[in-house]
Amino acid sequence: MVTGTALEAELLELAGAVPDPELPVLTLRELGVLRAVHLHGTDAVEVDLTPTYTGCPAIEAMSVDIERVLRAHGMREVTVRTVLSPAWSTDDITPEGRQKLREFGIAPPRTRRTAGPVPLALGPTRTANAAPHPRLGAAPDPGTEPEPVRCPHCGSADTELLSRFSSTACKALRRCLGCREPFDHFKEL
Repeated sequence: MVTGTALEAELLELAGAVPDPELPVLTLRELGVLRAVHLHGTDAVEVDLTPTYTGCPAIEAMSVDIERVLRAHGMREVTVRTVLSPAWSTDDITPEGRQKLREFGIAPPRTRRTAGPVPLALGPTRTANAAPHPRLGAAPDPGTEPEPVRCPHCGSADTELLSRFSSTACKALRRCLGCREPFDHFKEL
């Protein structure tokens, strides 16, 4: 998010303060989808926005909200460009955003250990004290086991997957085996 002028920095801050339409507890800056603001003249601006995944239905609402905020700030012409490269990943969520997710009752995505593609694991659904699944065989090597998904309510690492999809495609539905509360988990991408 490089800006060249004080006005571009101000516009970037305004656009970044727009709440995410699916997770209004997060701003677009905290979610990490706002990439850049480019000023053209004194009253035209182009905003680069990266969706959380290709085809994300919230991108249109984000664009409309950004346009409304920047026009209210005096920009006559606002263009929101969808930028797919570099792709968004959950590593782009700011530390403040991760904390807000936790406080809102959503387990934030785990941090990735390496760059590159995210491996898809279809193994056991529990994240702590995982016993071998009777049909899948032995439990995975402990050195390759991802960090546990912690309950945002009580902090327990003993959680289980109920559904790979929740209210949005970005989230999974889990349950804490400690406090028994269900919760959303923002999946790693």
